[in-house]
Amino acid sequence: MRGERTVLVTGGTKRIGKAIADALRADGWRVITSSHRADSGADIVADLAEPLGAAKLYAACLRMLGGNPPDALVNNAALFVGDDATLETVNFVSPHKLTTLMAGRETGRGVVVNILDCRVLGGIEPRDAYERSKRELLEDTAKSAALFADTVRVNAVAPGPVLAPEGVSEKAGEMPLGRPRPEDVARAVAFLLDAEATTGCVVPVDGGQSAMRGRW
Repeated sequence: MRGERTVLVTGGTKRIGKAIADALRADGWRVITSSHRADSGADIVADLAEPLGAAKLYAACLRMLGGNPPDALVNNAALFVGDDATLETVNFVSPHKLTTLMAGRETGRGVVVNILDCRVLGGIEPRDAYERSKRELLEDTAKSAALFADTVRVNAVAPGPVLAPEGVSEKAGEMPLGRPRPEDVARAVAFLLDAEATTGCVVPVDGGQSAMRGRW
């Protein structure tokens, strides 16, 4: 058991976020979940589409922890459809703000894991606002890892077609290792949280899809 280590998982009550939260609880983490929905069962309700959503979420997390920052942050919450500005705010701007707030800690080195999408790996141009926002988060992972190395490690996991969002259809493509499960993504997150000598790393969890495409 890992005792008092705490992690904030955004969007941690459904889909991949729930699998991550469940796996980390099993590993002994105290997990704090967030959601924009009041009926989600999340520990904190915060809308990351709002300009101050990230700051409000982090402040609420600090209050829950008696003023102490969480040991870890998993930027999992994502929006798949919507207007371009909202997609960028939820998928890139708010995760970046939360990472910056984590980096302002006064004691200890924290860790951040960003949840990306394997479609943004490599040199293929993003096709839409969703992919552009995830590409920005990919680039920010490396920048933040270098900029904030004194206080926080920043890594990322890039899932493949694990669970298609409700109302969204996606082609799975070739996966020599088979379709990944939410639990596979969760184990990659858990690894990066414990990999104390690793920062700026992106782990594809896509059944070998990006390797077959020569994109990573």
